[in-house]
Amino acid sequence: MSQSAKTGNNQNAMIAHMDGLGRVDPRGALIKREAGIQYVLVAAIIPVALIPSHHNASANGGRRRASLFGAQLIRPQAREPTRTGRSCKGMIALPNWPRNRLLLALPSNNLKRLMPELEQVRCQSEQVLTDADSSLDHIFFPDSAVVSVVAVYSDGSTIEMATIGREGCTGVQAIFGAKKSSVRLFVQIPGSAAKMPRAAFTRAMKSMPSFRGLMFGYVQAFLEQVMVSVACNGAHSLKERLARWLLMMRDRSDDDAMPITHNLLAEMLGVQRPTITNAAEELERAGLIKRGRQQVTILDRQGLIKASCECYQLVRKRVAFHLPKTYT
Repeated sequence: MSQSAKTGNNQNAMIAHMDGLGRVDPRGALIKREAGIQYVLVAAIIPVALIPSHHNASANGGRRRASLFGAQLIRPQAREPTRTGRSCKGMIALPNWPRNRLLLALPSNNLKRLMPELEQVRCQSEQVLTDADSSLDHIFFPDSAVVSVVAVYSDGSTIEMATIGREGCTGVQAIFGAKKSSVRLFVQIPGSAAKMPRAAFTRAMKSMPSFRGLMFGYVQAFLEQVMVSVACNGAHSLKERLARWLLMMRDRSDDDAMPITHNLLAEMLGVQRPTITNAAEELERAGLIKRGRQQVTILDRQGLIKASCECYQLVRKRVAFHLPKTYT
């Protein structure tokens, strides 16, 4: 056996041993700027997903917006998002904290080493954690908050590329050594998170093989979500995509009742508000959800899974392959 083959086998064996995370395939990254938009490319994987999805708008009951990574163009809102420094409040860490699944997948001795670098913070709705073209000073590991990853156009409009909850972190770019963010990270659903300085994150990547392997595994899981979303947005009905989106939010939340408005649903799914209202009413009439003032409550999760497209289960399966402790 060649020396390179032995090295590869040793690396795979080492990573597979770490909490059963499975094999990972670390890849380089490229920050690309094109047509007034900024985004991160992971070599040999992402470029395929950069083709916007175009299909008959009437098939999904409304006008579709331009999409990247299967996510939708969000026009600027009149109200400015809350900035990081004013609302990302520190909290007294609870005994059972952190609750982020990535951190909990670490060997206990490694997590203990990281704890002095972690600060528990409260993330407010629409708060900007890190803005595009700003210094990537901190990495956030959500506990109950859900964070939206958006690219920012030169005219101020934005495109949501992905969402991050307790299964992940905001450090995809930092994993590859980036010191500046090319995307905006803003809070979609309020909640708590663990905040870690980028310098400490970088040190952990270099000094902790288990942490490094876990982060590479997360990159693969993140890409699985992104690529399935591209196909989902072009192939499935609005009702199916709405059911899937709600299930994904529930996986990242503590309660069946989630602070989700119709405006947020319309923006995330790329349709007009009346169109999303019709789809939500259909799910409500079926007894699957209940709509309230600025919230949606899931009443029948199994029924909602049946109403969703196959993409929900597919993403869970693929994420669990790379990160087995995500759903356990």
